Amino acid sequence: MEYQKDLAVLVADKNMVFSITGILQRPEALGIRHISFDIYPHPENDPGCFFRGHDFLRPFVNKFRHAFVILDHHGCGKETRTRGQVEKDIEKRLYTSGWEGRAAAIVIDPELENWLWSDSPEVDTALGWKGKSPPLRTWLKDHGFHETGLSKPSQPKEAVENALREVRKPRSSSIYFQIAEKVSFKRCQDPAFLKLKETLIQWFKTI
Repeated sequence: MEYQKDLAVLVADKNMVFSITGILQRPEALGIRHISFDIYPHPENDPGCFFRGHDFLRPFVNKFRHAFVILDHHGCGKETRTRGQVEKDIEKRLYTSGWEGRAAAIVIDPELENWLWSDSPEVDTALGWKGKSPPLRTWLKDHGFHETGLSKPSQPKEAVENALREVRKPRSSSIYFQIAEKVSFKRCQDPAFLKLKETLIQWFKTI
């Protein structure tokens, strides 16, 4: 079948649109060929992606080669299930909607901001902390947002919001794009991100 584009991505909100755009615009870093893609935010956010993502994507079955549904575990309405179980639930519905073997669900635990917190200095720059004293990670620990021994804040979204508030930098989806566009993917070992990357390689590996 001749498809119009390579990939349709259904996401929970505007921040995810900017993050995934930044990621997919770096095919060399992902180890894939250049791909054509469209990204759609679900009007009902995370619950919409979980409960009705398959309905949203059904009209695109014959237009796109592959599809992703990407959402936060926190706030999706199924927090009592593991991220893996939530992904399987979504994928089952996608498969019965015509996407069998061509679609995958990515559930970020607990939320998208978990992908932002790498040790890259680009994170400090994007959040307005470049050259600040104390350094961002010291400030996070001093204010209880980052526990000793953990690689990332346990509440990543709250940490982002408070770090921005401290330096009086407005929240903006462009921050997510800036980090996704510049930070090395090798720095992110989050299971959901690794699934995203591995699935992209499986679908679009360079020849």
